[in-house]
Amino acid sequence: MRDFTRLALAPSTLTEVAAALRELDDLAAESRSPFAAIVFDFPTSGPSPTSAFGFETRIAEAARAFGRRVVGRVYNRLEGEGVNLPAKIRGDGEDHRRPSEKTPRRRVATLLGTTTLWRHGYRPSHRASAGSTVFPLEESLGLVGGATPALAEAAGRYSAEGGATRRTALDRLKPHRGVGWGAERLRSTTAEVARPMAAVRRELQVDRVVDLRRQADASRGSTKPVLSVGRDGITLRESRCSSYEVAAVGTVTVYDRGGKRLGSVYLAAVPESCQPTMSRHLTELIEGVLTAWDGPLPRLAYVTDAGDNETAYYHRVLRPMRHPRTQAKLDWHRVVDFYHASQRLWTMASALFGTDTRAAAAWARRMGKLWKKPNGPFRVLHSAGQLKARRTLPKTREKEFGTAYRYIRERSRFMRYSEYARVKIPLGSGVTEAACKTVISQRLKLSGMRWTKVGAEVILDLRVMLLSGLWTKAYRRILNGRSDRICQQSMGIAA
Repeated sequence: MRDFTRLALAPSTLTEVAAALRELDDLAAESRSPFAAIVFDFPTSGPSPTSAFGFETRIAEAARAFGRRVVGRVYNRLEGEGVNLPAKIRGDGEDHRRPSEKTPRRRVATLLGTTTLWRHGYRPSHRASAGSTVFPLEESLGLVGGATPALAEAAGRYSAEGGATRRTALDRLKPHRGVGWGAERLRSTTAEVARPMAAVRRELQVDRVVDLRRQADASRGSTKPVLSVGRDGITLRESRCSSYEVAAVGTVTVYDRGGKRLGSVYLAAVPESCQPTMSRHLTELIEGVLTAWDGPLPRLAYVTDAGDNETAYYHRVLRPMRHPRTQAKLDWHRVVDFYHASQRLWTMASALFGTDTRAAAAWARRMGKLWKKPNGPFRVLHSAGQLKARRTLPKTREKEFGTAYRYIRERSRFMRYSEYARVKIPLGSGVTEAACKTVISQRLKLSGMRWTKVGAEVILDLRVMLLSGLWTKAYRRILNGRSDRICQQSMGIAA
């Protein structure tokens, strides 16, 4: 870690900034003519939708040009000629010396366009050193690959939004921000934004869930609030081959005492065998929530389909889990998603009734309602068994019936839908199913897309923060953390 990230602002620096403020009058005077020309041109052609569009567009471009000059002038004054910078500083275990002249960093990207930043650099004292030149002003401003924090945040958000592609993000940066980037620069900047986002994700998601819990506790109703956990998988195409692999999505949702969903936070992980990353992140989030949760615990539910990874996570992690503070055994309600289970019901109906689709549909619908009544799984299996005993089925249909029948019988203890409904536990994994679409499909599965795992992970790290409603809070925390670190380092240098 460098210990020379920022030099303390000397009084002379403040003088330079004050001078920059006085120069705003000159800048405003210079910019008055373009604004005046635009304003006077507007009424000459008469008001119309076309002229109004052109008027606002030209005003916006002129305002951005003026703002870009202001930003550049102020930033370049921060290390004005009168600033008393030390000739030598120490960092990375070696001395660095400052040349007498500033050097330019061209095409620094800001929210208002690109500007040139003139700054002092510190070079390693020994020519043979492998260290690079350090620019304290760049680090003080928080430049990310030559972009200011505000522009980097915009680039990251553009890349993370649903329906976005690299091309659409670049196209938004050019007309709206006056920044003409290539694909590689967008990719590297987005990765720089995603890395600290991932670092603060768990802490902010825990805070979010705990806040939702407080809302749930204050709600009206006769049952406990519910903390519902879900996970699922969705195919994702890799760039190196034509095959598809399964990415993972996780959700943690809070329901109030009346069964109303208050909010969710999301997790996502790129394809892996057995999905260990998703299991680790989901476990860390659950344990963090339970640790921070004061007062009575909510009802804990795990609502998924009966896939291999989903089932293994319940048996290996959730079922033996203990409270991280009290070490008390946790009581998880395992729920096999009703709508996935219903598919087996329709499979049995098709096998039993064959070509008589009306009778099959009528029986399946009747059993679907019966399934949600007390002792529902047993009653459904009993009805299916009786019908099967009266029929002689072809081998193919008999095999399909047997597979579906065993699926329900072996998981019937997780299909107590009447009991779940009574205590407001969700019967279906709709939140998680929707997350597969919103987190992954709407961004990573657009027409023709293929991904490397590294590139997909960057986008997923950003999207889970955006969709969890934590983007702004996360980015502010990241910037505040950098600012605090810089101030501490500055105090060390000043001392």
